[in-house]
Amino acid sequence: MRKTLLFPVFFFFLSGVACAETPKFLPPPRYDPVPATQKTQKIVVAGGCFWGVQGVFQHIDGVSRVVSGYAGGDKSTAHYQRVGKGDTGHAESVEITYDPQRVSLGTLLKVFFSVAHDPTQFNRQGPDTGTQYRSAIFVSDPMQAKVAREYIAQLEARKVFARPIVTRIEPLTHFYPAEAYHQDYLIHHPDEAYIVINDLPKIENLKSTYPALWRDVPAASAESGAPGRDFVVPEP
Repeated sequence: MRKTLLFPVFFFFLSGVACAETPKFLPPPRYDPVPATQKTQKIVVAGGCFWGVQGVFQHIDGVSRVVSGYAGGDKSTAHYQRVGKGDTGHAESVEITYDPQRVSLGTLLKVFFSVAHDPTQFNRQGPDTGTQYRSAIFVSDPMQAKVAREYIAQLEARKVFARPIVTRIEPLTHFYPAEAYHQDYLIHHPDEAYIVINDLPKIENLKSTYPALWRDVPAASAESGAPGRDFVVPEP
């Protein structure tokens, strides 16, 4: 379960540590094939609270949909209160739908490792702790697994991070969308203390570090739909 922000200064310190450990600029993956198919692709990643990870990837040009949810466990336990106990096997995750002709899997992983989270934190991310906040890439085919493994090996060989990468590569058995009130949480709650401290800096880092990937997304409004709608980026 998300921890209540009773001590914002303490959580700001934890968040700052995470940011300081994560280099802004990473080399592009050496192995990053573009599928011949014109169809959209999906990748599921986990890197702490899904609110901020979803918010980051919603701003990537070429990404058409990002959904917060759970991966790694059974359907029967794919519920927020149950996952929060940390013993279900699930990780808070996001399912990213993207056009591989516009943005590659390797580019998405570069953002994942450099902006969306700190891949050197084991079973935690910032103020959130537990296996449900682990760093993981849930792969659905051999190509995804190869891209992820080779990129991690490349980053480790170059000693990009001060500490070892702990990101797990796990087979995707199923992705379960989270409850409606978790969808687009950052968009609908930009002034919430947890978001301001832990997640908005990620959005700013993405915009300043990878301006070529950046796209604006609509802010929440009375006309934009009820909180929790699945956010769909309009095609240009």
